[in-house]
Amino acid sequence: MNPASENDGSPEPPRRGDWAGELDALAQTVDGPVLTPGSQGYDAEVAVFNGTVAHHPGVAVGATCVADVVAATRFARAHGLPVAVLNTGHGPSLGASHDTVLISTRRMSDVVIDAERRTARIQAGVRFGQLVEESTAHGLAPLVGSSPGVGVVGFTLGGGVSPTMGRAYGWASDHVTAMDVVTADGEEHRVTPDDEPELFGALLGGKSNFGIVTAMEFALFPVTRLYAGALFFSGDDARAVLEEYRRFTASAPDEMSSGLVFLNLPPLPALPPFLQGKLAVCVRISHVGPASEGERLVAPLRACATPLLDTVGEMPYSEFAAISMDPTEPTTAVEHFGMLDELTQDTVDALLDAVGPGSGSSLNLVDLRHLGGAYAARPATWNAVGTRDAAYALFSLAFVPPGEDVAAYAAPGAELVDRMAPWLSRRGHPGLLAPADATEQRTLAAYDPAVYERLRGLKAAYDPDNRLRVNHNIPPLATS
Repeated sequence: MNPASENDGSPEPPRRGDWAGELDALAQTVDGPVLTPGSQGYDAEVAVFNGTVAHHPGVAVGATCVADVVAATRFARAHGLPVAVLNTGHGPSLGASHDTVLISTRRMSDVVIDAERRTARIQAGVRFGQLVEESTAHGLAPLVGSSPGVGVVGFTLGGGVSPTMGRAYGWASDHVTAMDVVTADGEEHRVTPDDEPELFGALLGGKSNFGIVTAMEFALFPVTRLYAGALFFSGDDARAVLEEYRRFTASAPDEMSSGLVFLNLPPLPALPPFLQGKLAVCVRISHVGPASEGERLVAPLRACATPLLDTVGEMPYSEFAAISMDPTEPTTAVEHFGMLDELTQDTVDALLDAVGPGSGSSLNLVDLRHLGGAYAARPATWNAVGTRDAAYALFSLAFVPPGEDVAAYAAPGAELVDRMAPWLSRRGHPGLLAPADATEQRTLAAYDPAVYERLRGLKAAYDPDNRLRVNHNIPPLATS
């Protein structure tokens, strides 16, 4: 298939070198589409879930198989071009520029469940909705993201904080057993804790800095049902709910995963009346174990104020999306992240002052995710996912109305992070980096310093030209 028109209508015209004349040859080599700006299907191929990021690559290759990924990577190497990786487009990403080869893997969607070994092998374009449907048919469950639309590989390479049973089983990355990856030189590798263990560990936390993961194998768990759902309260009860949540998490067993969310949403007709332009507080619950025990644990939360809506109950694992109820349509929103070492009474007061009733905060969502439990465990073999001693993950989001300047909506989230500074961990987390965190300082802060230097050394070994740099980049160590 031949590339079409090269006019994408952007202010800066595509910069092309000798490589532009060889796109026809690339198109004949791969099975998937090879698309250039202005060609039919280009915009859809490079689209992502969060509109704060826009990709404008010189060429987008829609890979259908490993051979397509290899061909596109070797094309980029031959012409000295950077490579951007786009799995499903749901997670945070950085914009690919006109001189970039973007490789999309969303067409690679095979899933193989080994019920006897309790494992899954998935390709890079698989989303959690598909994986859960296929695994629960065997009485097994993966560590999922919050939405069926989240891509499994991208989620897991960043660590993977699961709202369903993360405190019971820890980071999703710790349960990976093998990966197939194409490195920046266009070579295929199968990596495990025993075969190329350094590359294996670097990918888990270092993500697309070290290669394009085309397939992944990991453990599944014999879980079929949860005691789970959400408790919604009026924003007027925010203090009572947050203080009870602090007590709740202080003694919660590892089988209990939870989060507390401040919701300050626009008056959209599709929302329940109590969420239309009004502050609400939501506690999200997921208990792995008997429903009777889950009900006992949640009782103090139910009693701390009168719920406006209570959806917590026994549910099949396949209905995990009902816990977070994340939006399914693409949106434009500015994100900020942080990791909290503790949640004290002073932390509660500061958070309420920042986003509680009467605060005037313009943030639409502030999420406090309980960590601890199995998240604090060290993996059986080394990987780059750190900050394991953090007690909570903090996430804020501000929606950007159509046509508005994204930069104008960045300040509230940054101000919240600043106000929470006394309780923030010194380190961030590689899976909790927003597009705005694409600076060397913020990327470095997501890793332990010794781990970061180790990753830079591995980068020099596997990608010395830093071809894979359209990401939260880890630059290679300089070599003589």
